[in-house]
Amino acid sequence: MNPRFNRRRLAWTLPLLAALLAGCNGGDSTQPEPHALATYASASWDALPAVADNDLLAGFGAWRSACTRLKADPVWGGTCLAAADLPQTPAAIRAFLKEHLQVYGLRSGEGSDKGLITGYYEPVYPGSLTRTDSAHVPVYGVPEDMIVVALDSLYPELKGKRLRGRLEGRVLKPYDDSASIEAKGVKAPVIAWLTDPMDLQFLQIQGSGRVQLEDGRQLRIGYADQNGHPYRPIGRWLVEQGELKKEEVTMGTISAWAKANPTRIPELLASNPSYVFFNRNPDSNEGPRGSLNVPLTSGYSVAVDRKVIPLGSLLWLSTTRPDGTALVRPVAAQDTGGAITGEVRADLFWGTGDAAGHLAGDMKQQGQIWMLWPKGLALPDVPQKP
Repeated sequence: MNPRFNRRRLAWTLPLLAALLAGCNGGDSTQPEPHALATYASASWDALPAVADNDLLAGFGAWRSACTRLKADPVWGGTCLAAADLPQTPAAIRAFLKEHLQVYGLRSGEGSDKGLITGYYEPVYPGSLTRTDSAHVPVYGVPEDMIVVALDSLYPELKGKRLRGRLEGRVLKPYDDSASIEAKGVKAPVIAWLTDPMDLQFLQIQGSGRVQLEDGRQLRIGYADQNGHPYRPIGRWLVEQGELKKEEVTMGTISAWAKANPTRIPELLASNPSYVFFNRNPDSNEGPRGSLNVPLTSGYSVAVDRKVIPLGSLLWLSTTRPDGTALVRPVAAQDTGGAITGEVRADLFWGTGDAAGHLAGDMKQQGQIWMLWPKGLALPDVPQKP
C-alpha cells in the first residue's frame, strides 16, 4: 500500500481520534494519561516484606481462581497448569512461588518505588425494577445507537482502544456526555431505578453494585460500556470550587456536601462527562466480576494499570489500612479502572456493603508493589511518555 496514502489517511483520522478516544480501555471508564517508562527492578525473595500464612493462602487462592481464564494465556498459562494440583499449604505455596516466579519491584518513570494505593467496593443502593415516586433515577443499559469502533487492526499502537460515538448521517460524532444524558435520556433499556442521583454516580465510579429491592431481593449489576468521554473526578471539581480541600476528599465528604447542597448536584455531576452503562449480572453470592471476568476476592483482588501490570499477574503489596495499620499480602491483578493509571498504582477491592465502602472511601495510602513474574519470560513492554 502506498505510504503517502497512509499518511494522508492518518491526517484526517487524528482529529476524530482526539474527539472520540476516551475512557475506552477495556473496562476502563476514562482515557488514561500517558506515563513515563516504568522500571521493573530485579529483587531477591528476601527483599519482600513477610506475610502471614493466612494472607499467603488467601492471596494465592485469589490468583489461582483466575486460572480457568488463563489456561491459554502466553504468560500465565504454564504457571497455572503447574499450580493445578498444588497442596494448599503455606510451605508448598512458598516453595512453588520461588521455583516458578521471580521478583521485580515496580518503579515509576521518575524512579520512585512508592505510589498511591486506593480502595473500591461493591455498593448496595435502594431501588426498584419500575419507576416510582421515590425511585426515579434510571440505571441505563448500553444504548441502541452507540457505535463502538476498534482501530487496532489498522493501527496496532491503538490496541485495546475503542471509539464510541453516534452516526449522524454518514458522520460518526462523539456520543453524548453525562450532562446531556441526564437531561435528555438515551435510547437504552433501563435495568433499574435508584432513589438518589449520587448513588448512580458512585455506582459508575465503582463499576458494579447491587440494587436492594423492596421485596428483599438484590439485583446485581456490572459495567457494560461507557460513553467515550474522559472520567473527571467530582472530588476534584469540589476542590476547584473551594468547597473541599484536597486532603478532605472522600466518598463520605462528597456525600455530605451533596446532602447539604441538593440544588447544586446537577452541576457537580456535569463536571464529570463520563457516563457508564450497565448490564444485569446473574444472582449469586460470589464477588463482582472484574475486567478479567472472574469474581473478585475481597481484600485480595486489585485493579491495576494494565499497561504496566498485565491482568492475571500475581503481586506482592505492602501498604497500610486507612487507620495506619500495616497491610502486606499477595494480591491478584484482576481488574482495571479509569482512575487507576501509573506504574506503582493499585486499587484494592474491599468487598460488598457499607463496611467495605467506608474502608474503600477512606483509603488513600502510600505503598509498594512487587510483581511476581514467570521465570524465563520477557517483561511487559511498557509505552514511554511522549
